[in-house]
Amino acid sequence: MNNKVYDILKWIALVALPAITTLWLTLANIWGFPYAEAIGATLAAITTCLGALLGISSIQYQKTLGGKDNGET
Repeated sequence: MNNKVYDILKWIALVALPAITTLWLTLANIWGFPYAEAIGATLAAITTCLGALLGISSIQYQKTLGGKDNGET
């Protein structure tokens, strides 16, 4: 995975999905949307899984650098 793909996925996992999850749960509770908890839990699970996979990818990448931090993650 190149840096651009990693950066996009990281932004999705750290910013977009948590914001979307919060927005959905808030609006669903206000407006009585169906399946509010199920959809919110699904989004949270996807966010957690993506974050874990990106964390593993980052650790593996750092190992290939020999533990040296070149300023790119």
